[in-house]
Amino acid sequence: MYARLVLVTPQLYLGLDATLSDFRSDMRVRAAERHWVLTFKTTDWHLRNPDILTNHYLVLSIAMSNLSKLNVLMFGTGEYTTGWTGSGASTSDKKIGVVGLTMFDLRRLGKIGKLGMVGVNGGKFPAIRQHLQENIENVYKDMDTSFEEYPKEGNIDPEAYKDAIDKMSPGDAIIVFTPDSTHHPISLYAMERGIHVLVTKPATKLLSHHNELIAAARKHNVVCFVEHHKRFDPVYSDAKTRAQALGEFNFFNAWMSQPKSQLETFRAWAGKDSDISYYLSSHHIDICCWILQDKAVPTRVVASAATGIATGEPYNCVPQTEDTITLLVDWQSIRSPGHKGTAVYTASWTAPLKAGIHSAQHWYYMGSKGDINVDQAHRGYDITVDETGKTWYNPFYMKYSPSETGHFDGQRGYGYISIEKFIDAAREVNAGVAQPSDYDGHGYPTITNTVLTTAILNAGRISLDEKRAVGIKKSGDEWILE
Repeated sequence: MYARLVLVTPQLYLGLDATLSDFRSDMRVRAAERHWVLTFKTTDWHLRNPDILTNHYLVLSIAMSNLSKLNVLMFGTGEYTTGWTGSGASTSDKKIGVVGLTMFDLRRLGKIGKLGMVGVNGGKFPAIRQHLQENIENVYKDMDTSFEEYPKEGNIDPEAYKDAIDKMSPGDAIIVFTPDSTHHPISLYAMERGIHVLVTKPATKLLSHHNELIAAARKHNVVCFVEHHKRFDPVYSDAKTRAQALGEFNFFNAWMSQPKSQLETFRAWAGKDSDISYYLSSHHIDICCWILQDKAVPTRVVASAATGIATGEPYNCVPQTEDTITLLVDWQSIRSPGHKGTAVYTASWTAPLKAGIHSAQHWYYMGSKGDINVDQAHRGYDITVDETGKTWYNPFYMKYSPSETGHFDGQRGYGYISIEKFIDAAREVNAGVAQPSDYDGHGYPTITNTVLTTAILNAGRISLDEKRAVGIKKSGDEWILE
């Protein structure tokens, strides 16, 4: 039986293959995949290279079939969770959602136990259940879309999340896809009760709230990830790695947009609860922060916005709704005082209709030794239909077409993987074989690793509101704005 082993010394990690003996038959070994961790002396095992491993300890990465199932509550009943909007199924590329579908499939695969869904208006659940049954349960083989609902019996309760969380046990988990202003209170309430948290981007609107969640996760020893799924896009993750060889950072330019029809979907909160920069630029700001982690830090943010479309006919959003927001950010190299970089992050929800894509998304990175250009809207895969014209598809994110056996077949999509990584981490911590802080060093979008994304977004909002540049600096162990 073969597994991937990692040799651990104070500053060395060495991968190698080893033959294992006396291995329990109820364990499944999966090479190079971290699901369960055992520490043992090398003398306990027969190894191919015992001379290299003498007097060291090993961390064995294996998958165990007896990890406890995780009970999960899904917060938010909208497009990303269910694919359902107030007027019916979404017209976007998420017609049957992402979170709910992923949870139902992980329950089918034995990783999830009890499932619940929390909203504000319990009267929506009959239509949501019907939508899920018709478009998921009746489409994919062996898929059960049942869940417990909060609030019950058609009630309307903005604080139903408290009742739902109070019924959970330490070690359970929540997934939060709710309006931006609610992320902080829901996540904090859960973590204070020993509940693991996966919260959608932006983690919080305020940097101070983000810092509070970092402190709460450490105090209560729980996993807290931010659902920045683009870190798991194979193109983005490969580009991140290649950028490390391109020298000092010089320039980054990102564009992301969605069609004007999204203003119908987001009318309830667009311009009131949040803005397009928080909603869309958070993706590429996080990618830039991830690339520049331990290389450079943001120091100054200036924002500018275009207006007039969202507030006009037929959308009629509130007067303060911006159409397009651009953030100009100064970056300072950590290693070289003489090197400074510039980043431009732009997001819009007033892009043209019928462009053949739901999300236009591309970015450019330039270092002192080379550059990277990424277009994730057009991936060399398009379909033309007489009635609708040309459309570019992205099955690398979520593959909705069934497998040959009729089962859901999207487990390799980065939208799915992003959620599954959190589920696996919470199960490992519950099993006592990993600590939540372990994941900070693995490149995952933990609440600690994503703090500068929130700092830039918060600074951008202040810059727009107060018409000034906003500084970012570290004070002690915390990042602050000035």
